Amino acid sequence: MSSTAFSSVYEVCSDTAGVAGNIFAFVLFLSPIPTFRRIIRNESTEQFSGMPYIYALLNCLICLWYGMPLVSPGIILVATVNSFGAVFQFIYITIFIRYAEKQMKLKMLGFLASVFAAFAFIVLVTLRFLDPPTRQLFVGYLSVASLISMFASPLLIINLVIKMRSVEYMPLSLSLATFLMSLAFFVYGIFKHDPFIYVPNGIGTVLGTVQLALYTYYYNSASPDELRHPLIDP
Repeated sequence: MSSTAFSSVYEVCSDTAGVAGNIFAFVLFLSPIPTFRRIIRNESTEQFSGMPYIYALLNCLICLWYGMPLVSPGIILVATVNSFGAVFQFIYITIFIRYAEKQMKLKMLGFLASVFAAFAFIVLVTLRFLDPPTRQLFVGYLSVASLISMFASPLLIINLVIKMRSVEYMPLSLSLATFLMSLAFFVYGIFKHDPFIYVPNGIGTVLGTVQLALYTYYYNSASPDELRHPLIDP
């Protein structure tokens, strides 16, 4: 096989992994919809927390900036997936603020403003004070730190499943989508020779594998009703 043909196949495989990661991520972005249908229906945020969406928005914005050509040329699929993610998180936060009590509403508005201020500061610093190679390293380390911090959620779910010996709070579709998204972007990062992509997504792949293994192990411990309604009624 000629070098040109090999390069073409390599690029196709790389792009395929990136597109697959975008698709699986889209499924994850849709997963909170039942929660927000309940919030809208009851016109109350009840005991739900808005902080996961604040953290997710900041994570998406940082990773979006890392994937932009001004920071990291050649990985635009990282930017596309996180642009969609940022839009979804902003919509969820807006709905949460709309139906939150006054004190929580003000607190969430403060957090939202802080996220955009922090992101603007990161963009300003990287463009004005850092040359391209340093810019990529700086934003890359921020993105890795942000992604790793997001692993707190699956770790808490894993701990809960082991503690309760039930998969009631770990829906298979969500665990599978998390695993497939992390695996796809792990492969994409390998193809792009980018440790800032394949390291955090490699960790995510391992956590996703653990979740699926636990689901298989504890599946028979859950009642049929739990398996049909793993989180809340839509």
